[in-house]
Amino acid sequence: MRALLVVNPAATTTSARTRDVLIHALASEMKLEAVTTEYRGHARDLARRAADSEDVELVVALGGDGTVNEVVNGLLHRGPDPDRLPHLAVVPGGSTNVFARALGLPNDAVEATGALLDALRENRDRTVGLGLAAGTPGTEDESVPARWFTFCAGFGFDAGVIGRVEQQRERGKRSTHALYIRQALRQFLDEPRRGRGAITLERPGHDPVHDLSLSIVCNTAPWTYLGNRPVYASPGASFDTALDVLALSRLSTASVARAATQLLTSSPERGPHGKHATSLHDLTDFALHSKVPLPFQMDGDHLGLRSSVTFTGVRRALRVIV
Repeated sequence: MRALLVVNPAATTTSARTRDVLIHALASEMKLEAVTTEYRGHARDLARRAADSEDVELVVALGGDGTVNEVVNGLLHRGPDPDRLPHLAVVPGGSTNVFARALGLPNDAVEATGALLDALRENRDRTVGLGLAAGTPGTEDESVPARWFTFCAGFGFDAGVIGRVEQQRERGKRSTHALYIRQALRQFLDEPRRGRGAITLERPGHDPVHDLSLSIVCNTAPWTYLGNRPVYASPGASFDTALDVLALSRLSTASVARAATQLLTSSPERGPHGKHATSLHDLTDFALHSKVPLPFQMDGDHLGLRSSVTFTGVRRALRVIV
């Protein structure tokens, strides 16, 4: 098997020595080309070339969820074709690694490499669905290019939190769960629209849902992790279905405290609920519109402000080694 290993040298939880050990372990089982990324978007460019080649059978992403997202977007730059495209494998190296853990992989890079090698020897893989977000036709965002996401997207509050975290990381702060919690509190205190929200959800054949303050789009469950604790925003979300949505219509102190408590105590059976929570399951096509530009994120990557985003849930988009 010929494989491409895409290595993010800035991966949070792997050292240079660990990465060398992993590369040697993988190279002992396959014809491996290992390339270290040098700029934002490099992983996408490498995966695009692999997708267009005729002899690369596997692309391995060594890094966090951002690296995985770039690799997926490179592989699918011409669209999904799981029977033709190289398979994807993931060795987690980030601070949270939601996609890898949702697939059932160990969160330790060395253990995950061992699991990957076992899966290759036993020919274990699965086909996963993915989400696609694009600018909405007829809006000021219609020219925004489409982009795939693996586990979640957010429009509004949670994207604002991620934007704040990225600003702190640019200032030298480490990406920790405590950092996310602090920035979530600051985002809430600075939120100008705690009452009536600005977001409207539209989907074919249904009445619009108006005045939403927060919207989280999930492609799998859990939505994220706090340490080893899984957090379920949409417990029914799955790589085998389309997309789920959790939306809140108020960001008052009481409603946010209730939703935060429900998230921290969530389970595969139950997530946030109540009169201010809207939960929708297995949506193939829908759009989120806002009266004012709001922060937007995909797979934990802040993408700036948007006024409208159209989402598509694509089943059977990519084959993954598990």
